Amino acid sequence: METPTPPSQQGVVKKKETRGRKPKPKDDKKDEHQKTPKETKKAQQQQHHHQQQQQQQQSSVDEKYTQWKSLVPVLYDWLANHNLVWPSLSCRWGPQLEQATYKNRQRLYLSEQTDGSVPNTLVIANCEVVKPRVAAAEHISQFNEEARSPFVKKYKTIIHPGEVNRIRELPQSSRIVATHTDSPDVLIWDVESQPNRHAVLGATNSRPDLILTGHIDNAEFALAMCPTEPYVLSGGKDKTVVLWSIEDHVTSASDSKSAGSIIKGEGYDKTADGPSVGPRGIYRGHEDTVEDVTFCPSSAQEFCSVGDDSCLILWDARVGCSPVVKVEKAHDADLHCVDWNPHDDNLILTGSADNSVRMFDRRNLTSNGVGAPIHKFEGHKAAVLCVQWSPDKASVFGSSAEDGLLNIWDYEKVGKKIERAGKSINTPPGLFFQHAGHRDKVVDFHWNAYDPWTIVSVSDDCESTGGGGTLQIWRMSDLIYRPEEEVLAELEKFKAHVVACASKSEK
Repeated sequence: METPTPPSQQGVVKKKETRGRKPKPKDDKKDEHQKTPKETKKAQQQQHHHQQQQQQQQSSVDEKYTQWKSLVPVLYDWLANHNLVWPSLSCRWGPQLEQATYKNRQRLYLSEQTDGSVPNTLVIANCEVVKPRVAAAEHISQFNEEARSPFVKKYKTIIHPGEVNRIRELPQSSRIVATHTDSPDVLIWDVESQPNRHAVLGATNSRPDLILTGHIDNAEFALAMCPTEPYVLSGGKDKTVVLWSIEDHVTSASDSKSAGSIIKGEGYDKTADGPSVGPRGIYRGHEDTVEDVTFCPSSAQEFCSVGDDSCLILWDARVGCSPVVKVEKAHDADLHCVDWNPHDDNLILTGSADNSVRMFDRRNLTSNGVGAPIHKFEGHKAAVLCVQWSPDKASVFGSSAEDGLLNIWDYEKVGKKIERAGKSINTPPGLFFQHAGHRDKVVDFHWNAYDPWTIVSVSDDCESTGGGGTLQIWRMSDLIYRPEEEVLAELEKFKAHVVACASKSEK
């Protein structure tokens, strides 16, 4: 017997359509008697064809995964796999807590997107991050897809009112995070002073420390924190971009050790009971849902947004609430994500349902209203869901997509032919590493600012396994990204040893 979709899931179906993800199949049985035998047969054939396509797709994913798994000890310096009971649509690194000889402890923010049988939660975890060149190759290769990693431990659970679609941490205060849910409000949480809650059915929601109001329709994905000021930026289905300052709140949160001035107890069911803040500005220029927003790294007044109208818009709060530059056709489909280069604030990345990532220079954005990117990065086979510049190297960035891949690119490598053993390899220009450890859409990832080249990534595995999600924390081998001469010089030291081992094994 088919169980009805719980109310908390109904929003998910709608949302997944706007994100270019497949909506859940609807039950067509009730219309069956209205169809003619011919129509029924045609429908059955179409369904069979669709199932075949899915099986082929899945077998190619499994094949790629098996191949990837065999190469893990060679490709990675460290890899931790953590099987999640429920999918997490967002993953973020928090502050570093302590440093030790072989590993550092760090906060990790995750969410649990449940089916309604238990509440949705915001999870604050502690993660042991193994230092570079510490993990042994046999340890890296011995992971079990079904297991939970000993490196990730839940520290605190917040019962979230509604879904947790996005989590963003505030650079100015290690205690403050913002979440986007299936409502118009942005919720602000002081994760240190929030009480730890047990997520059981019927438990009352945790009470946000602050509610940011201003959207008139759901704001679910577009969320950003400013690197230079305690500002929050959001975009939503109402086609607007909204800006807030949470300066006073952050000051009171960091001044008050017990945070008693903000939290007056737990067990509040209505989020409206929390204090709220209205916007500094509401920016109008998009003609469809705003899917992502980001601040200019060097200015709290400049930001940009992308949406389902295929537009990339640049804004400047000092100029007013209208677009400064509007790129009408930045991609050939909906735009899902955007990121601004922290090392060079002329460079902006966008990712789209057209499967590509594009890089724009803000000094030269359009030609007759059509986007004029410096380069198109085409290595994904499905919609791109997340792009992010590396904090460690100005020319490097990552992109994740519905094809289950997380690609690492270097735009300095564009135009350079990659050769191995005298053969040139047909790789998309700029692509130099492909993380194929996820077997379903990689919905979010985050570079670790405290630990160079370390990434946390999450996939929503429901469609392929019917299960929850997969969290992976990984660092590629430094032999992959370091300058070639340097790597060859290091390997030269081991040449005699390798030759000696080879001659021994031949005897």
